[in-house]
Amino acid sequence: MQSKQDTYREGSISLGGAIAMGTGVMIGAGIFALTGQVAQLAGPLFPLAFIAGAVVTSFSAYSYIRMSNKWPSSGGIAMILQKCYGPGAIAGGAALLMALSMVIAESLVARTFATYVLRPFDIEGGPLVPALAVAVIVFAFLVNIAGNRSVGLFSLIMAAIKIGGIALFGIAALWSSGFAFAAASETSQSYRLTGFIASTALAILAFKGFTTITNSGAEITEPNRNVGRAIMFSIGICVVVYLLVAYGVGSSLTIEEIISARDYSLAQAAQPALGQTGFILTVILAAVATASGVLASVFAVSRMLAMLTDMEMIPHSHFGMPGPIQRHTLVYTVVIAATLAVLFDLGRIASLGAFFYLVMDMIIHWGVFRYRRADVGAFGIVLLTALALDAIVLAAFTVIKLQSDPMIVLYAAVGMIAVFAFERVYLSQWVAPQVAPAHAHGD
Repeated sequence: MQSKQDTYREGSISLGGAIAMGTGVMIGAGIFALTGQVAQLAGPLFPLAFIAGAVVTSFSAYSYIRMSNKWPSSGGIAMILQKCYGPGAIAGGAALLMALSMVIAESLVARTFATYVLRPFDIEGGPLVPALAVAVIVFAFLVNIAGNRSVGLFSLIMAAIKIGGIALFGIAALWSSGFAFAAASETSQSYRLTGFIASTALAILAFKGFTTITNSGAEITEPNRNVGRAIMFSIGICVVVYLLVAYGVGSSLTIEEIISARDYSLAQAAQPALGQTGFILTVILAAVATASGVLASVFAVSRMLAMLTDMEMIPHSHFGMPGPIQRHTLVYTVVIAATLAVLFDLGRIASLGAFFYLVMDMIIHWGVFRYRRADVGAFGIVLLTALALDAIVLAAFTVIKLQSDPMIVLYAAVGMIAVFAFERVYLSQWVAPQVAPAHAHGD
């Protein structure tokens, strides 16, 4: 088994590097995969849904920041849950939900990659979409297996290209329309408040990559200050980029056109705004952004699963495979992500991710409020506000999905019950005594 010292280096990530890591994970999945789906629920107000998502995420980030300031840890979210609930089934189940939501995000980005790459050939749907999605997941697996030391530098460069390229797309689209948001404001359909609130659930997925920073807490320089700063800077940068893109898409396409092209709305918006060259450049940008997103996600998920194994929160089987635990968790990650990419379309993958993430997020807020707010100096009203906002968004999203796709609600419920039941059997108790500080990761 690899020791923690082989994998983690304290102080190895600068503030700038942490911000680039957070934005690099967020931008790519969020904006390419979710713009059209957010517009489908929110209508002409869809740019505001990203602002609402940022507000909810900022309240949510408070719990993670306060806990990371007190206990900067390479265990990240698993550490937070164990500090609150002890090594019991609630902590294990919620940590596993987080890991699964990361795997779901991976399959979401992989499928988005396939959808955009096939756009120049006018291919929508069919077997090529899941086949290409699986191919890019396998590619990410092979790069990670190779142990390429330049992956960190590659991620920084990709983050810069993604942020710059996507921002330029939004500015160019708005410029060509005379900075008018006219197209998407004209619609014959009516949209309800419930739909707007539900769309915030998907917008939150576009920001949840900030948890990558939490999971690298012990490796960031001056973590007690910089974890929180990196999270808030990352969210702020993403808000600006997402709004540029949302208004850029809305200036080129009507709501009906955005919904029709919801899986590849940025490429569709680039054509009338920027011509065929702009369309091709957007497809290339989407391919680069999503492929690098899958690469980063595969590593992050396998690392979190390896950490959960090390903390004895999940069982582990080698299945006859040689090498360290993280090599095995890479295989598990890729198999699960590839299976999801084959079985579900983008809408269902995003919905499943939203359900898992919001429930996990609420468990963290309650745990910090109930068990740790005095230890970390957190304001109870902020923690309860974060909890209430998550609950409102989750309720609205559930109502909308029960009307439009009740099966995905069933899949999500069965999945969550199975996760917690499995952890209850494995760990034998719901809430265990708190872990002594000497044994907690990152201490």
